[in-house]
Amino acid sequence: MRKFFQEIKADLKFKTAGPGQKLSEPSRAPREKPKAEAAPKPRQAPTDEAQRAAAAALARLELKPKGKAPSASQEHIKNQVRKELMAEAAAGEKGLSMEEKQQEEEGAAAPSVSGVYFICPLTGAIVRKDQKEKQLREAIQAYSSVDPVAASIMEIHTFNKDREKVRVCVETMAKYLDNIYLHPEEEKYRKIKLQNKVFQERISCLEGTHKFFQAVGFEAKTLPVPGQGKDSASRHPCGFAETTEEFYVLQEEVLSRLEELKERKEQLLSSEPVRAQLHRQLAVFQPSPAAARFELPHDFFNLTAEELRREQRLRTEAVEKASMLRTRAMREKDEQREMRKYNYTLLRVRFPDGYILQGTFYARESVSVLYNFVREALRDDWLPFELLGPGGLKLTDENLAFNECGLVPSALLSLAWDAAVMADVEAAAEEQRSPLRPELLARAQPLS
Repeated sequence: MRKFFQEIKADLKFKTAGPGQKLSEPSRAPREKPKAEAAPKPRQAPTDEAQRAAAAALARLELKPKGKAPSASQEHIKNQVRKELMAEAAAGEKGLSMEEKQQEEEGAAAPSVSGVYFICPLTGAIVRKDQKEKQLREAIQAYSSVDPVAASIMEIHTFNKDREKVRVCVETMAKYLDNIYLHPEEEKYRKIKLQNKVFQERISCLEGTHKFFQAVGFEAKTLPVPGQGKDSASRHPCGFAETTEEFYVLQEEVLSRLEELKERKEQLLSSEPVRAQLHRQLAVFQPSPAAARFELPHDFFNLTAEELRREQRLRTEAVEKASMLRTRAMREKDEQREMRKYNYTLLRVRFPDGYILQGTFYARESVSVLYNFVREALRDDWLPFELLGPGGLKLTDENLAFNECGLVPSALLSLAWDAAVMADVEAAAEEQRSPLRPELLARAQPLS
């Protein structure tokens, strides 16, 4: 029997087509090569995937009980092997493995959420993560028609990512304004030389700074500066040549509004970056055995496509590390590095009646945020409860971050009521009712 299978494998290996070619029927030509016939063209070697599929098929057939004769005919066996090879070849044309092809046919599982979304604090618009900065820019630009000074301050604090440079910048700008406020009679303080080294290094290179000066009442002017040149077209009355430079000059009318200038300085110093708020995407699901199954989109991972491929290659090293004798500190360091891969986490809280509350959180937010999230969803928010993590571990330290508790990039938690309080509540209640707010229950949907 084994010899028979080897003949099938040899016949199919000889006839296996490469990607894009059809498989021909097994040749029945005599084994001896006719002398008068020209040498046949070399056939394309079968792919590695094709050989593995054929070997796997033959191995499965050989593992069948040998006490009984196979029910299928020899031709049927050949056809079965040939079908597997053809399927592998078809998958190869699309660049897919057999496993990937099967997943494609079955259909990918729907993600638990479609992505990570944010709420623009200026407009209330909800946008995807990759659109939030664009939305903020458009909103701030639109707000500049309402309050150009406030809009320019938002730009300075929001779009310049180096916080230390921003701090130095706003302190230097505040010093300019302080000099004007404290010495309004001094003309030298009302002019800022744009080519000044301090201005160039600390202020001019940051986004939004020029808009701020213009918004508070400075205007750009080209002013003559006494120099020592001999070939200048215009000369100073004393005989010195004059050159010109660019300045910001405070308009005279602003001197009558010095208190307002002081307020703008304080606003500049005290402002914070405008941050889009993470949209929780609150959802309520009906009781389901699939509560612990998560399908997360790429938005939840703090990795580029190249880094994801590198992580796949490093998995083999992880297996080797697991077999090594490693200290507790080494293991904890690796665990912390693993947790930092995630920016966000999708958390579900299952209530005793089976209903599930779901929300999106930053991976570095504290457990207390989750407690507040659950409490806001309750019909009676005063009811005491505990949250239990995977394995029934109580989340008692609410100051810990989700990634420190291992609750990333997703986790299913359980809610447990205080037994004594619930006994009193149930005794006083006429009928059992869900602890969730009615408007949330009305939105409950099946968990696919």
